[in-house]
Order: sequence, then structure tokens, then C-alpha cells
Amino acid sequence: MRYSPWTTHRLQEFLFIALAFATISLTGCGSSTWPGTTPPITKVALPGTTTSSTSSSSSTSSSSSTSNSSSNSSAPPPAITVLLYNGTGTSSTDVAAVEVQLSTLKLTYATANTSQLDAMTETQLKAYKLFIVPGGNSITIGTKLSSKATTNVRNAVANDGLHYLGICAGGFFGGYSIHNGLDLTSGVWYNFYADEFKGIHKEPVEISLPSGAGGPLDIYWQDGPQLTGWGSIVGKYPDGTPAIVEGNYGKGFVIMSGVHPEAPANWRVGMNFTTPLATDLAYADTLITSALNATWLKHF
Repeated sequence: MRYSPWTTHRLQEFLFIALAFATISLTGCGSSTWPGTTPPITKVALPGTTTSSTSSSSSTSSSSSTSNSSSNSSAPPPAITVLLYNGTGTSSTDVAAVEVQLSTLKLTYATANTSQLDAMTETQLKAYKLFIVPGGNSITIGTKLSSKATTNVRNAVANDGLHYLGICAGGFFGGYSIHNGLDLTSGVWYNFYADEFKGIHKEPVEISLPSGAGGPLDIYWQDGPQLTGWGSIVGKYPDGTPAIVEGNYGKGFVIMSGVHPEAPANWRVGMNFTTPLATDLAYADTLITSALNATWLKHF
């Protein structure tokens, strides 16, 4: 029996999902604890709200529900350049790790939980320069958001030049998925990095970078994707598959990473890294600023 390309694509994806569920719960990245030694200092409330929680569970809280009845009534002031997603499915510890790096860079940012992002329009989204989705569980992230929300984000990237940084689960979510992914890759979906299928779920992984880019770097990996099939390759896993990619989607600039350069010290406990923590954190800053300013990194 011969299948159309569309049917073959769907059969391949369903086979991948079945295999993934047989091994783990998809993209559950992020350490279980956060030391809290460097509190964010550049965070502001989402415009139109009185509070903006950093907890990924905040999307179901009564305070969030109350604030959303009148939230997002106006576009954010120009000083707020970054919108960080912290809704259901994101790892609260990775949200915190990204917040520390945003504060280190002195970037003013706001966070949006699930209900807040659902309520935002394309016009409100395009007032930001960069939208970041951190690690967590990509299936939960997608299924808990409305299709309207993901459509608005995709349109803001394509039509209005909102840039996107997806880390680990945010990389999966940025690609194509039957679970309400953003599809900033025009139909390309991502598989796990090969070590996932060896029963390894977190480890330091040596990421090779192009000549002159400062690599290789030992970076924390946890159930992250390899990013074959889209964009220019910025960093490679040891098996040669893409670990970090960049490219344009319409008017927007997109960076996706299967690894966590922003991982704090306590995520590294019990593992042997050849790269100092400060070096990896500096590279996280590089990814953030490059995504923010649509600055192309050296690529293979």
C-alpha cells in the first residue's frame, strides 16, 4: 500500500510519540530545587495586572483568574522588552533560572501564565521584542494553551517581528506538534537527542560550536530535543545532530536550544562538567541577547 507524504508524516509522528511515552513523560526538564540566592530584580507586572507570579502553577490560581478579567487592556510600555512564559507545563525552576539571567543582563521583563497568554492579542504580543518559553513539558504547555493563543504568538512572530527563544521544552513547543505547538518551523517536528533512547535523562553534554565561537562547551541536558530539519546549526551534539539552531520565521528571529546553558549550580550536582558554570551562564546570556536583537550567531 502506498501512502501520501502527508499520511507518512503523520504516521511517523505518532510512532515517535508512542515510543517517547514508552520511555518517559515528555520533556520534563528542570531541576527539582532552586536555591533562590539571586532574586530577580528587573521583573515588572504584566500590563493590566496587579501581580505577575513566577510559578508555573499560577495559571490556575484564583488571583490570576481575578486579574485576567481586566488584564492586558493595554500594550506594555517600551521599557518591557521580554515576555517570559511561566504557565502550566513550564518548569518553575527553569523559569527562575531564566529570570536570573534576564536580571543579570538588566533586561526588564514580564511573565505571563496560561490564562494571561490566552487573553493576549497579537497586538499586545508584538509590543515585546522577545518571547521566551523555558523548559518543562512541551505537551502540557501546548495542550493547556488555547489554539488562539498559539496562533497569536505565531502571527506576532511572522507578521510583527516578535522574536522567540525556546529552551528544551520550549524548543519542542516552537516546532510542529499535534499538541498545539507554535510551528515556527513550517511543519518540522523534533525528536529527542539520541541519549534519551539509551535510558539517559540528564547529563552534561559536550556541545561543539563553529570555529571562533568559543566552544566546545559542556552544557546541562535533560530530556531535550535534537533539532534536525530547520534553521542554521549553531551548536552540535556529540553525534553531530543539531543542539542549537537559529533562523527566521517571517519577520521574527528564532533560536531554539535542546540544552540548558542557564542551568544553575545545583542542577550540576553529582555530574562532572569540563566547562565552568560561569562560562555556560555567559553563553545563556549570549543566546538571550542574540534572540532579543535578532543577531545571528556563528553557525556551521
